[in-house]
Amino acid sequence: MSDIQDLTLDEIRALLAPALARHAAFDGWRSQAVTMAAQEMGVDADIAALAFADGPVDMIDAWFASIDARMLDAMPPQTLASLSIRRKISALIEARLDLIAPDREALRRAIAILALPANAARAAKLAWRASDVIWRAAGDTAADFNHYTKRTTLTAVYASTMLVFLDDESEGHTDTRAFLARRIEGVMRFEKVKAQFKGVGGGERLSLSRFIGRLRYPAI
Repeated sequence: MSDIQDLTLDEIRALLAPALARHAAFDGWRSQAVTMAAQEMGVDADIAALAFADGPVDMIDAWFASIDARMLDAMPPQTLASLSIRRKISALIEARLDLIAPDREALRRAIAILALPANAARAAKLAWRASDVIWRAAGDTAADFNHYTKRTTLTAVYASTMLVFLDDESEGHTDTRAFLARRIEGVMRFEKVKAQFKGVGGGERLSLSRFIGRLRYPAI
């Protein structure tokens, strides 16, 4: 890019994030990965180092943000419009799997860093952000308590799916996709039973926007 020198630090982070993950898979989330990514993208190494001065978690944050952006590009509103809420959520998470798949080792290293006690708050913030982006892309406009319960539960679904994904060697990650489908189907069954128990089930169409925020999942 001829105008790289005019980019802000935030724009530098966004530019380098995908390349950063490729190098982090081999070099770890360290300064070496930043240097290699900067060289690949034609960015001054000193400027790149300044953009990621806060260290590994800042690098991981930028990568996750790039995944969010590319997921939305891959699943635009016109693609999602005809899908049910359930399928929208599934399709968005599956799109994330496809985007992360080439850099799965980078994800493994990122999770190990985020699992450190010192990074717990930042890890929770990043997980919440991913869930919020998915729900908003799916058309959620809840502003009440459901806004929070939906994202809390989706965070658990997404996190457990990612743990399965890390060790999934099936073709096209079909095992992970099947796991995700089972988790969502389990929520649907629970909601159906609960609705029948309350006497309001009778053929009513179930919606993920009603039920996914009402469950708590066990730790995987």
